[in-house]
Amino acid sequence: MRHKIKTVKPQQFIDITDKVANEVKNSNVRSGIAVVYVPHTTAGVTINESADPDVVRDIISALDKTYPVHGEYLHIEGNSHAHIKASLMGSSCTVVIQDGRLLLGTWQGIYFCEFDGPRNREFYVKIIEG
Repeated sequence: MRHKIKTVKPQQFIDITDKVANEVKNSNVRSGIAVVYVPHTTAGVTINESADPDVVRDIISALDKTYPVHGEYLHIEGNSHAHIKASLMGSSCTVVIQDGRLLLGTWQGIYFCEFDGPRNREFYVKIIEG
């Protein structure tokens, strides 16, 4: 299922765990996998701690130190840092479904990762029974 998402900052992580969990619930699948896919080259998806917002800020800060917004990049659009960060995060993640729920760790959440915002974006969730 396609989900629209609007980012409001140049770089931000948006917790989409509840949206994915609702897809699982509505599917009535008790056992299987949920695949989250982001069809953008300057945005990605990752699983990380969702209890402390400082973790997200630290990740973005560390990425900026390693891949700064302004660097010696050749890409004419000026967003090479965003392409690199999106590649590191990845365009998809897979979560096991067990007993009709996402099998995430206590502190884990699923994040849409924006690196070239603000923009209107989308992501897809595919539930596979098995």
